[in-house]
Amino acid sequence: MAGDTRDDKGGGGRFRRFLERLSSSEEDLRSAELREDTDTLTGCSRISECGDRQFVRVTGTLRTVTLRPRAGVPTLEAELFDGSAALDVVWLGRRAIAGIEPGRKMIAWGRIAMHRGRPVLFNPKYELRPLGQE
Repeated sequence: MAGDTRDDKGGGGRFRRFLERLSSSEEDLRSAELREDTDTLTGCSRISECGDRQFVRVTGTLRTVTLRPRAGVPTLEAELFDGSAALDVVWLGRRAIAGIEPGRKMIAWGRIAMHRGRPVLFNPKYELRPLGQE
């Protein structure tokens, strides 16, 4: 009988977490790691908690970077993912920015706008995270 409660204490919790990690997909594990990174950086919000017209500071990893013209103006667009949600980061009038590439971690801040149901940061201030922290 006493052995039945052992799973709820000490080693049982660790074993359960170990089994969860084994059964989780690689993307789930990366998402959890990114959410933890967001929580440890002071002043950063989770993207999923950001609302329209709100001034935010977010961090995450760039999933995609695309050159897409808008109204005849070159526009560099990137998708920033923090493990909770994604947002589009858009630089108007730019064809490329050194260091902005898929897989790179960054911190961005500015005012959120909603465009076609997705949060967007237009021409945000940003800071690229050092490559050693990737």
